[in-house]
Amino acid sequence: MAIPIFFAGIIKYGERTWVLMSASSEHFRDSMLPPPDPGPNYARFVEEYMSKEKEGFKVCSENNPEDGKEDDYSSSDAETNSRIPEAAVICKAYMFFEIFKRLPANLILSFHTIQKSQYIMQNISADEAFKVIEVELGFMYDMFYTKAVLLYYVVGRLLHFVPFICTVSLFVIFLRTEKHIYSGEHIYSGVNVAITYILLVGAILLEIYAAVVLVCSDWTILWLSQHGNSGEILYRVISLIPWPRKKRWSNAMGHFNLVRYCLKEKPAMCTFKQRFLWISKLLEKYRYHKSVEVPLDLKAIIFDELQRKMKANLSVSHLRNLKELCACRGDKVIEENANTISAEMGDENFNIMKRSVEEEFDQSILLWHIATDLCYYWDRDENPLSVCDPYCKASKLLSDYMMYLLVMCPFMLPNGIGETRVRDTCAELHGFCKERISIKNESQACSKLNAVKTKIPPSKVKGDRSKSVLFDACRLAKSLQSLKNPPKKEKKWTLVLQVWVEMLSYAACQCGWTDHAQQLRRGGELLTHVWLLMAHFGITQQFQISEGNAKVKLNWQ
Repeated sequence: MAIPIFFAGIIKYGERTWVLMSASSEHFRDSMLPPPDPGPNYARFVEEYMSKEKEGFKVCSENNPEDGKEDDYSSSDAETNSRIPEAAVICKAYMFFEIFKRLPANLILSFHTIQKSQYIMQNISADEAFKVIEVELGFMYDMFYTKAVLLYYVVGRLLHFVPFICTVSLFVIFLRTEKHIYSGEHIYSGVNVAITYILLVGAILLEIYAAVVLVCSDWTILWLSQHGNSGEILYRVISLIPWPRKKRWSNAMGHFNLVRYCLKEKPAMCTFKQRFLWISKLLEKYRYHKSVEVPLDLKAIIFDELQRKMKANLSVSHLRNLKELCACRGDKVIEENANTISAEMGDENFNIMKRSVEEEFDQSILLWHIATDLCYYWDRDENPLSVCDPYCKASKLLSDYMMYLLVMCPFMLPNGIGETRVRDTCAELHGFCKERISIKNESQACSKLNAVKTKIPPSKVKGDRSKSVLFDACRLAKSLQSLKNPPKKEKKWTLVLQVWVEMLSYAACQCGWTDHAQQLRRGGELLTHVWLLMAHFGITQQFQISEGNAKVKLNWQ
């Protein structure tokens, strides 16, 4: 009886070993590399050229007229069964998955691949684009962390089915076997029999659970959508299974507000063990960190901003600019708006704003986070309805999210001294609020900060020993407030939002795939979705500008 279960175990661990080996960086990269391409035979071409020239022919070379033909991407989507819900989104996501899985392997995307992706992204909505990205990242997660990719193929499904048959067969054999008395002796004790039944029933239930999860997965819908009417019939049968669809990702973004964190009472260190393990510090951060659902309006704004940048650089001559956008972290937005806002703000205010995005990235995040909070509460005190502007709300969301990344996930941002700057800034803000006992909430704290005159640069007073940026952020906020009148106020929040989207894009590009992959295991991160969305728009370092080999032929007269 041990033979069937031993055979099932070999298959199970063989599957797991194969999947782990395939997902390792070395094997995965090797599997993605195309066959070596030596290009056109240059030596033979030159020999033919020289021989015809010696024979007295006038020889010239010209490109193949077939080259340069524009590809038609309008029919690039695979045939799908439109009667199956989400079939179009899942098939589109799988097509992109096959293309963009080169990114985790640090391989280069082709010029035509980027053009194809750009064409498709121009013709879908923001909601559909983020759904496609969501499914695509789900496929990537399965590729690196599950056996779903193996089970998508016939051989994989057969290997998955064999252990189930072995386990059921063993259960039936054990059920029919005499387990109590033989020649007057007990062969099996009652406890061992009960444990064996529990293990066998548990194994069978786990196999059934795994089969149901596979049947209700995106991989199954993808397979069914490619099999016409038969796929639709099978889908209707599968739909009868009372199984809730699993969320592909948390659809949540973390929030961390520095002003709120500094105003609240800090939890006391309970025990020596907590002090020794630094648990209290971690608990303190998590106490003031919260998650909110990513609103569709914010997704649409991010999508529109990236699409706007893509459309400005669609021609072949401007494609190199898309690569350069990966290095922009707010400076590009300010440069584009320099002519319209510098006259309204004044040179001094404009220079303060310009310098704020030229500092180290963690310092820029901290400056703009505090400045966004100050502008938000100053505007709300003047007119509560003014902060209902969608650009204002989106700016606040991105500000708190980027601060959350800086405090809770610094490994996803470029290296810096962000923790030191946050601690020093918190210390200065806490001391400022402690001296003014009337401060009870964020609005009052921002109002008191507004009353501080910041004509003298803080660095001239404090030097560079302290890394606090509290009053530098106040200067930045007051510079932004120079765009205060109603038409200017709308321009202010548009500018602030565009800066935050560019900072988000920069952080997404700078974060390595390993860190993105780690966050996939924890429910996903908005930053990872933005990173992949940018790649679909062509805003990535991993593509080549050249159009491939030139196909040349000889003509002689």
